[in-house]
Amino acid sequence: MVSNEAYYARPIALRNPIVFYDGHLPAFSFNTLARRALGRPSIDAGLETLFARGIDPATIDPNAPRDSRDGWPAPDVVRAFVERADREVLACLESGDIDVPGTPLLDRAEAAHAILEHEEMHQETLLYMWHRLPFHLKRRPAGYAPVADGPQPAQEWIDVPAGEATLGVNAGALPFSWDNERPARRERVDAFRVERHDVTNAAFLEFVEAGGYTDERWWTPEDWAWVRSEGITHPGFWERRDGDWQWRGMFDLLPLPPAWPVFVSLAEASAFARWRGARLMTEGEFQRAAYGTPEGVERRYPWGDAPPTAVHGVFDFSSWDAEPAGSHPAGRSAWGVDDLVGNGWEWTHTTFGPFPGFAVLPSYPEYSADFFDGAHVVIKGASPATSRELLRPTFRNWFRPRYPYVYATFRLAGDAR
Repeated sequence: MVSNEAYYARPIALRNPIVFYDGHLPAFSFNTLARRALGRPSIDAGLETLFARGIDPATIDPNAPRDSRDGWPAPDVVRAFVERADREVLACLESGDIDVPGTPLLDRAEAAHAILEHEEMHQETLLYMWHRLPFHLKRRPAGYAPVADGPQPAQEWIDVPAGEATLGVNAGALPFSWDNERPARRERVDAFRVERHDVTNAAFLEFVEAGGYTDERWWTPEDWAWVRSEGITHPGFWERRDGDWQWRGMFDLLPLPPAWPVFVSLAEASAFARWRGARLMTEGEFQRAAYGTPEGVERRYPWGDAPPTAVHGVFDFSSWDAEPAGSHPAGRSAWGVDDLVGNGWEWTHTTFGPFPGFAVLPSYPEYSADFFDGAHVVIKGASPATSRELLRPTFRNWFRPRYPYVYATFRLAGDAR
C-alpha cells in the first residue's frame, strides 16, 4: 500500500518513521514469545532492541532527526530480520509448548495471544499513520470507493435509567484479556441522557463557523494553549481548499461528508460539548449505554450476542473511511443508541487508570502501567480499522487528550432531567 520512497518518512511527528514499524511487529512477537516465553536464542540483539518498543507522544522530541536514513538500517537488513523473526515465531506457534498452566507468559497461551492482539492493534496505528501520507506515496487498491454520504441523521436525546454496569473481566473468563481489563467490577451508574448518534461533520461545522476555535471560553487552559501554539482551526481530518471544506480520506480529498462522524481529539470534543451545554460520557456510562438493557442483563455486543458482521457496524477493516452515522441500525443498543461499536472510537472523560486489584501482565508488563499517569483518557467502542477480536465489551483503549490522529469521535451526554 505504501510506496518504497516513504520507507523512512515519518507521517506523524509524534510517531516513529515507517521503517521502525516494519521491524517492530516481528521484533515484539519474537522477543515476547520466542525469547522471553520459550527461551529461544537471540537472532540479532541489536535489531531486537532497536525495534523492541514504540513510543508515546510525550516521550519523543518532534524535532529529533528520526525521519531519515540516519540511524536506521537499510531496507534489506530490516527485511532479512523480519523474515527470520517471522519464521521463528511461526515455528513457536506451530510446535512450541506455548500453553503451560501456571507458568508466567505461557499460562493459557498468554504470550501467543498478546502478540496476536498487539499486531491487530498496530494495524490500526499503521492505517492512521498511512492516512497522513501524501496521496502520491500510497497505492490505491482496486475498486476503492468511499461510501457515499447519506442524509443527516435525526438527532435525539435518549434517557438511560440508573443501573449497574460491568467494567472489566476476571482473569480466565475469556481466552485472553489485557491487564487493564482486569479484574471485573460492578459500577453504579446514575441515570443520564445521551444522544442517539455521534456528532457529525455537519454538527461540528456549526461550532467551527461560530468561531469555536477562537473563543477561549470553551477550552481548558491546557487545551487553549495547544490550540494557540499549534494554530489549530479545525479538525485534523478536514482541509480547506478553494473556500470549501474537504475530508482527508485515505486515498482522496472528498467534499466534506456532512453525515459522517467527526474525528477529533478529546480537547476538541470537550470544547464542542461545552459550547452545546453538554458533556461526554464516562466509561461507566458508555458500558451502560452500549451493553445494558432495560431487563437488567448485559449483552455481549450492543445488538445482542450475535457475532459481529458488517451489518452491525463499520469495523474490522470493512471500510477505508467512515460511513454515515446511523447507517447500521442492526448494531443499535437496547436503548436505541447507534454506532457505539464501530465508525469511530468514542472519547469518554474517564482518566485511564487501573481497576482495583490490577496486576501487570507477565507477557507485557509495561503495556498499561506506564500510562497510568493521569495524562491519558479512555476511549471505547471501535473504528473502521479495529479488528473484530477487539470488540469485546471490556477492551479499553486510551490516548492523550490532544492527540488528533486517531479515528475517534464522540457523542454528547448529560445528567438526567
